Amino acid sequence: MKFTTAVHTDIGIKKKTNQDSALIVEARSDLGNILLTVICDGMGGLAKGEVASSTVTAAFSAWFENDLPRLLSAKGDVQARIFEEWGKLILDCNSRISAYGRKHGVSMGTTLNAVLFLEDKYYIVNVGDSRAYQISDQLYQLTKDQTFVQREMDMGRMTPEEARVSPQRNVLLQCIGASDFIEPEYFSGTIAPGQVYMQCSDGFRHIITPDEIYHYLNPSALVNEQAMIDNAVYLTELNKYRRENDNITVLLVKPE
Repeated sequence: MKFTTAVHTDIGIKKKTNQDSALIVEARSDLGNILLTVICDGMGGLAKGEVASSTVTAAFSAWFENDLPRLLSAKGDVQARIFEEWGKLILDCNSRISAYGRKHGVSMGTTLNAVLFLEDKYYIVNVGDSRAYQISDQLYQLTKDQTFVQREMDMGRMTPEEARVSPQRNVLLQCIGASDFIEPEYFSGTIAPGQVYMQCSDGFRHIITPDEIYHYLNPSALVNEQAMIDNAVYLTELNKYRRENDNITVLLVKPE
């Protein structure tokens, strides 16, 4: 399977640094092309968020290069091994980021949304509120936010409409580096060639609508890499025009 990919990140209109980090790494193997994509959103308002997010993307890059080949050569359940190793990697990142913060007297943390495309499957790990979507005839959210408002909706105490405008919509239940307890959530499914997979930080999706995202990022609109970049930039600028205050990052993958 071949992949067309693009990523666009922007500091936005308010923050002095871009605390988002993104990663795209690809390798050829006997199993075909393997792709790992990661978005981390360093916590807005927490000092050194960019250090936290880049620590996690660097750790996943090293895992892809050094540990994934060994994992694929071993026998057993591939999905179980991937998720087990990711869990250990996240706990290690949490410890290292927390220790760095204590040493320097700062609070910092990051979300994580990582997707591994392997053979005909995708594997996802999520911490926080960065998201992964599949785009075909509409937007399908593949991950679930670990946020206060998501929990309230799950408990029936808040409607989706109330959640979208809640002043607590950005309150995370956990993040890597700033939480004592980390419980990542894992997802998997079958890759649909010709469809689009999108990952984004929350700054990309708060102000523009799902219909606008679909119009510019549906499979028919993304005919090549340049179209991916152009449309990602357009939606980012639209966010900024509408006064989105956060950093903005979107990552696109189209398997063929």
